[in-house]
Amino acid sequence: MITILVITALLMLICPPSSCLSESYGVSYQLRDQHGSTSYRLNVVVPQSLYEYYAGKNHHLVTENDFAKFITPHSLQPIADSLLEIYADREDFINGALMIVHQIPYQATSPPRYPVETVVKNEGDCDLLSYVLASILKGGGLDVVLLYYESDSHMNVGINMQSAPRDSRGEVYYVTHDGKRYYTTECTGSDWQTGWRVGECPEELKNASVQIVTLENPEQNVAGQVSASYSILTPTTLMLRASTSWMIQGSTTTIEGQLSPHLQNKNITVYVRTSNSPWTVLNTFATDSGGKFSFSWNINTSGTCHIRANWSGDEDFAAADSPVLTITILSTLFILFLTIILVIVSIGVTTYLISRQPKQTAIEPQPPKLRLN
Repeated sequence: MITILVITALLMLICPPSSCLSESYGVSYQLRDQHGSTSYRLNVVVPQSLYEYYAGKNHHLVTENDFAKFITPHSLQPIADSLLEIYADREDFINGALMIVHQIPYQATSPPRYPVETVVKNEGDCDLLSYVLASILKGGGLDVVLLYYESDSHMNVGINMQSAPRDSRGEVYYVTHDGKRYYTTECTGSDWQTGWRVGECPEELKNASVQIVTLENPEQNVAGQVSASYSILTPTTLMLRASTSWMIQGSTTTIEGQLSPHLQNKNITVYVRTSNSPWTVLNTFATDSGGKFSFSWNINTSGTCHIRANWSGDEDFAAADSPVLTITILSTLFILFLTIILVIVSIGVTTYLISRQPKQTAIEPQPPKLRLN
């Protein structure tokens, strides 16, 4: 019992619980309908947890096939859903997505970034803008490829359409792959109202050699999403707590959280990272009627562990991140070593105290004296 109490006291001193609040990143895009008679403003919010998740992922490019890993339709699907609310026609939907991309300032960027990072940074070059457009269009269910012009150090997007674009100004351009036509879609340009439309092609690329990068299975491991709405979203909060701030390797802790307002059946994404590793998705949990969720977590690793939760929001409510919780997991070898040290120290202290006790001198009995009469 004494050993356990000492260990607990030491842990509270060297492993205090910690948490920090996070923030979200907001950006707005202007849109208009196909006739130019109605204007819209789409408000997009990126939770900090989602941004940090993608910022921590691998950004290296080894071959051209690595371009596909930067296409993340799930993360930008709320943008696609919002566009489909005002653009029922496929071609109008594509050109609406181009209006968004054309509002992101052009800036040469290295290394490449994921679409969520580009939205937050609000800048990018041809490949980054192509990743954003392809992700939005894939999120809207379209068949999309990346078009890579290696000799021109350029990239844009090809979109499969059943018929030629009707709103293209001038000659329509496309590439053919597996018997399907993919119409060229240029993502650079700073004029969102009169910029490039699907089917149009810059003059210098009309006869250029192009490599087609297919996107059959992008984003194998999905995380959270941005939120998108044409109205001002109602703020939300998300709390998270653990049953303990420290634990022993192989043991189980209970993680609980609550979304406010108390919304039911909302998917909460839980992120986790250990030490200096990047954030990864632990799991997704649905809220109950009180906006609560909980789960048991068995941790078989050791070290410092950080955990946070995120709700991506919807068309009415803004996204929310929980504070970051820190849990310290001690390895079983460390506990064994600490226990042995404490036992040795206890034995040493006990031995020392015993040795300091005063010694009692024994009194030897004296022989009886003889009395002479």
